[in-house]
Amino acid sequence: MAPETGAVATDTGPEPKKKRPFWVELPILIGVALVLTIIIQSFIARVFVIPSESMEQTLHGCTGCEGDRILVDRVVYYFRDPAPGDVVVFKRPDTWDDDGPATRSGNAVVAWLQDFGSQFGLAEPSNEDVVKRVIAVGGQTVECCDAQQHVLVDGKALDEPYINSSYGAEEQRKFDKITIPAGMLWVMGDNRNASADSRIQGGGGSNGFVPVDNVIGKARYIILPPSRWQGVGDHNPQALSAPAWQSGLPAGIGIAAAWPTLWLGRRLRAALTRGTDKSAG
Repeated sequence: MAPETGAVATDTGPEPKKKRPFWVELPILIGVALVLTIIIQSFIARVFVIPSESMEQTLHGCTGCEGDRILVDRVVYYFRDPAPGDVVVFKRPDTWDDDGPATRSGNAVVAWLQDFGSQFGLAEPSNEDVVKRVIAVGGQTVECCDAQQHVLVDGKALDEPYINSSYGAEEQRKFDKITIPAGMLWVMGDNRNASADSRIQGGGGSNGFVPVDNVIGKARYIILPPSRWQGVGDHNPQALSAPAWQSGLPAGIGIAAAWPTLWLGRRLRAALTRGTDKSAG
């Protein structure tokens, strides 16, 4: 009897999953990155642009120079209040003077896009966001100055190595002793004589206070330009021997804030490579 003949079936396994075309994947990548950016910048960390010279030399924002981009930690003040020496970003209090016409739209979506664009020089920084250093907190008294031009808190001279000394022998603007109420802050710029801060805003005095609730977060890192990569010091001017400024810093804050952009860039490069390979084939 002749053996049976015929085709032998072979098991080739499941067909490989087809990759989406680049033009389909691109909007998905952008959408995911935007959502992640919104979540991270709303609750964890956010990038702000330094628009003025009031914090020189700590933060650069002088006329004609490239303003620093700083990473602001939004998590730290979930667990504690701002402390003396912290460099903070906050919403301009109602008692402070207006800083010209509003640079942000009344539409929340448009305002967010303007904030995002300002990080890349595509829009003006918001004039409602202010960066200063905390000098005194609720319950303390503050005044200026002693014979050596030191600000006094609770009658004791502050140790302020961060002050911009480029103004030479020019004296600091003096102000009378005032007590900070609970829930308020007294803030000043490091560029002491080029800073509109608690000393003069709203005419000075109690109008210069900043509510703790207005604080957005603590400045942690200078992330742009690359030549300025460094941490932002938070030397406590009220302490004779302040601890290392970055002790206990949650390093993941910086990584988390930058991750969506890095992830999107990697995915886009991969998609572009696939598209180029297909065109070449």
